[in-house]
Amino acid sequence: MADHSSNRDTDSGFDHSSSQPRLYNPYKDLQVPYRNFQLPTSPEFLFDEEARRQRRSWGENLTFYTGCGYLAGAVGGASTGFVSGVKSFESGDTMKLRINRILNSSGHSGRLWGNRLGVIGLLYAGLESGFEAVRDTDDVWNCVAAGLGTGALYRAARGVRSAAVAGAIGGVVVGMAVTGKQMLKRYVPI
Repeated sequence: MADHSSNRDTDSGFDHSSSQPRLYNPYKDLQVPYRNFQLPTSPEFLFDEEARRQRRSWGENLTFYTGCGYLAGAVGGASTGFVSGVKSFESGDTMKLRINRILNSSGHSGRLWGNRLGVIGLLYAGLESGFEAVRDTDDVWNCVAAGLGTGALYRAARGVRSAAVAGAIGGVVVGMAVTGKQMLKRYVPI
């Protein structure tokens, strides 16, 4: 009768045999009742080309840019709302009324700016992933084209001139951001 526990690496808690599932015990050194978690035995990527790619998928990209845009917009908008709430104080206001003005103004501005920047992040991520899929290459031009398209689409409802100006601004801003990132990688040892 074969003892399967001899195949187990007792230090890591992983099962190295190919026929049984790999088990992970996060509580192995603690004296608590626990259960082992099964780790996947299949490869994370089906093809070697996918494994060699050092980039986020389009879904991760979409979630990242939308979430970061919303969070940055909400914090910036809440800060702007705080300032406008403080400026709207009147001499006869009680402390409770002043706090209420600040909270209302911060919440209103935070929602507005968070939604705006979240939509901009959503458009940018979708366009960048789309350009990458169409061109089948990952380079700086995908980012710049996505910035141009994002600005143009975001302001398209206000007319052609506004869309063209916003597209140019979006392309320039993304170009400067990508250039700054590459210079940071090259000249700053991190």
